[in-house]
Amino acid sequence: MDVMARFRTVAAAGLALAATSASVVLAQGSLFTAVPVELSNFVLVSAPIGQGERSQLNIYEQRTTKRPCFAVDAGSPAMVDPLLSTFDFSGVCNRYIDGNGYSLRIGGDDLGTRYRLSVVNTGRDIELLATPTKNPSQPTMLVARAGGAASGFVQLKLAPGWTLKRRAYGKKSLGHLYVYRDSAPVAGSSPTSEPAETEQSGSSVAPSY
Repeated sequence: MDVMARFRTVAAAGLALAATSASVVLAQGSLFTAVPVELSNFVLVSAPIGQGERSQLNIYEQRTTKRPCFAVDAGSPAMVDPLLSTFDFSGVCNRYIDGNGYSLRIGGDDLGTRYRLSVVNTGRDIELLATPTKNPSQPTMLVARAGGAASGFVQLKLAPGWTLKRRAYGKKSLGHLYVYRDSAPVAGSSPTSEPAETEQSGSSVAPSY
């Protein structure tokens, strides 16, 4: 084989490899699917950090009826008693406390590396916001709110269009939740209040599955 023939062979192989790599990258968005959950078994919570000056998102799941994992008061805002913190909840409850346990997803697009979920105290309310981490020109989205000012463990109620789903690989459900909606909110629906405090959960403790 002459030099030019070898060059053409190598170039063709390189293009084929590049095309394969591009296909793998494009497939990452559809690697996992989102499957429905029984929403009544979950509660989203604004959970205080340390002395309570800042808060982060916790999600508690009631897996069995063996004993209650949480109690939610009536009213708005509603206080949450995290009962699961008082016993060994293995097999009874799940607790999702950081990005290892939950992420943002819109339709078929997993946005976990591009958005973070932050609890914001506006002084008049407690809001759960999805804020961009890589492209500040992307919109901030209101995901949930408490319905008033409060301190301690406070329930966050999902805004219209938002729900929870579970990550799945093929037919296998995984121990990761999506804060999910079918499509992005319409332009202009982002929150207008100025946040007083914002916190992304930085806990290194993985959720119990």
